[in-house]
Amino acid sequence: MILAKNHSSALIMASVSFQNTKKKEKLVPGTVLIPFILITILFPLWGFANDITNPLVAAFKTVMEISNAKAALVQFAFYGGYATMAIPAALIVKKYSYKTGVLLGLGLYATGAFLFYPAAQFEEFGFFLVAYYILTFGLAFLETTANPYILSMGSEETATRRLNFAQSFNPMGSLIGMFVASRFILAALQSDERNAAGALIFPTLPESGKLAIRAHDLVVIRNPYLMIGIVVLAIAIIIAVVKMPRNKSKITSKTADVFKRLFREKTYRKYREGVIAQVFYVGAQIMCWTFIIQYGENLGLTKANSQNYNIIAMIIFLSGRFIGTFLMKYIHAGKMLTFFAAGGILTILGTIFVQGMAGLWFLILTSLFMSIMFPTIYGISLRGMQDDDAKIGAAGLVMAIVGGALMPPLQGLIIDQGTLLFMPAVRVSFILPLISFIVIAIFGYRTYKIHFVTL
Repeated sequence: MILAKNHSSALIMASVSFQNTKKKEKLVPGTVLIPFILITILFPLWGFANDITNPLVAAFKTVMEISNAKAALVQFAFYGGYATMAIPAALIVKKYSYKTGVLLGLGLYATGAFLFYPAAQFEEFGFFLVAYYILTFGLAFLETTANPYILSMGSEETATRRLNFAQSFNPMGSLIGMFVASRFILAALQSDERNAAGALIFPTLPESGKLAIRAHDLVVIRNPYLMIGIVVLAIAIIIAVVKMPRNKSKITSKTADVFKRLFREKTYRKYREGVIAQVFYVGAQIMCWTFIIQYGENLGLTKANSQNYNIIAMIIFLSGRFIGTFLMKYIHAGKMLTFFAAGGILTILGTIFVQGMAGLWFLILTSLFMSIMFPTIYGISLRGMQDDDAKIGAAGLVMAIVGGALMPPLQGLIIDQGTLLFMPAVRVSFILPLISFIVIAIFGYRTYKIHFVTL
């Protein structure tokens, strides 16, 4: 009896001790606060690059006089850079350190940005694609490095919340990029000027008139990239001189063994499904934010006005990211992912089938449901991995950004059809994000019903 009471008391004390430990668990330990802040600054940096670029698909279409599908090669080059460099970035981080990966990423980012100067001088669309491609080599390094670096800066129990918090600053950079695109690029484009009837004047001009306007507009597109290149170099210098935490694990698994585990072992099935879900998520995000301008133009809006609605979408996205991070303290991440994907399905159905400005507002509201998806899929997929596996696994999830390279040109091809199924093709084209959200909903459901991920 006494033994039973003592045993019961011990259990109660252990439970109380465990609860106190959980309460004291900090999202970010004080010892890594400065490095955490510096790495978190990287998130808005690539957000800026992503979202100043998305609306320029429409700008290049007009100023270079090309189709929607060809203009969407901007996204193919931009997100193709991620796919090309993600694995090399992970191998370099694995061999050296997170800090090395960050500095290489910032260097490549700045190089790509500065290449916009000769691209504008030569007035070659292909040169701009090369600049985007190299710039995103740098972004691949940053995302491959920064995401797992943030996950490692504290306990595993708070890792997904910590990444969601850091990722919450990504939309701030996106908002700045969208604002710059709207106010300093799209609004300044002479090629987007219209006559009293609302039709573009640029296509009707003689070639001699087009040359001056094209030269002016390409300089307008160029200048923000030169400025962000200078900012990126300054941040690289700061990180270079600050002492950063080194990789915690000393595991030195052979890369081939890591790949075998990731792509063959049953325990990593969740990771493989996560990569597929991330491909579809990034594709959906880029399609929704890129072609909102074409959706607006179909309603008679100018590029600059359509981009203003994109800014509203990003504000909603940012709010959703902070709200989602808070709710994740109480709701299973997989369950939240499923609910948010279901919300995305409903709003995209409205985008396709509801006419007029109401359809545009459905498209804008979709950003609320996309808000938590990238970091949540990322955190779920890497949960429980040892250090070497996580580094290569992170590269796979960054490579999944290739969804943003492959899907927009396909959507552009649909939009170029003009009319499909008795509707404007631009509305029909959003069937691609619809399919993407269905895939994400399935992954979220399997996370908490089949894989039993504890988050």
